[in-house]
Amino acid sequence: MTSLLTEPFGYEFMVRALATSLVASVVCALLSCWLVLVGWSLMGDAVSHAVLPGVVLAYIVGVPFAVGAVLFGFLAVGLIGVVRDTSRVKEDAAIGIVFTTMFALGLVLISVTPSHTDLNHIIFGNLLGVSRGDVLQVALLGAVVLTVLLVKRRDFTLYAFDPVHAHAIGLNPRLLGATLLALLALTSVVALQAVGVILVVAMLIIPGATAYLITNKFGVMLLIAPAMSAACAVVGLYCSYYLDTASGGMIVLAQGTVFAAVWLLGPHGVRGGRRRGRGYSSTCTKTESVAASPS
Repeated sequence: MTSLLTEPFGYEFMVRALATSLVASVVCALLSCWLVLVGWSLMGDAVSHAVLPGVVLAYIVGVPFAVGAVLFGFLAVGLIGVVRDTSRVKEDAAIGIVFTTMFALGLVLISVTPSHTDLNHIIFGNLLGVSRGDVLQVALLGAVVLTVLLVKRRDFTLYAFDPVHAHAIGLNPRLLGATLLALLALTSVVALQAVGVILVVAMLIIPGATAYLITNKFGVMLLIAPAMSAACAVVGLYCSYYLDTASGGMIVLAQGTVFAAVWLLGPHGVRGGRRRGRGYSSTCTKTESVAASPS
């Protein structure tokens, strides 16, 4: 049993993969709590895909990926707002149009960009091929995102629950929303190394949604989501090693499996809803019988 647990991490590339996946999992999970509360799941999908051309252009120019990702993340949000405000197209359709078009632009840029490295890892991830430099970049970006989230957690939480009240006490909802979008773009770059553009949205949504089905307390959500996400990263890496499957896909599959279990058996899932329904029915029946009985 000990050898089964220690064998995968006897290789340096597995240790780097573990470090990268843990950082990406925790950062994505924390941010996902706010995305789920604000209702930005689709926006997370849009930004995570729309950063692809920015990442490719950053590679071409020779600047850090984060620069291109943030620029194109904000460009995508701006275009979504313009399309929504200047036409009859609703926001969900505008999001779908913008992010698919920008994602397609990224695919075209990858296909025409001469490179000594395979840029397809941006799309599908290359967790087992991350270098020490990649791990350092992920750690630095992750530290920036975590620091901002922890320092501004009260402001972000108030913005998520009641932006009107946040404005009334002197906060700037527009600035808070823009900051969350910037963190979303940076987090997408962090997760690119682990699972690629396509699966980033899963890591940005599933942990927060899972924690939301377990507890009503936001502070507890901020503990459950990263803990669950980190555990799934470890389990996913073990499974990918022994089953010889894609590491990023196994990590997301582990998260999806946990969500399915919580959805079916959790206090706010299918089973919990049935229990509440039976409790409500029995209470109503009892009340009706008391009211109908003679005094």
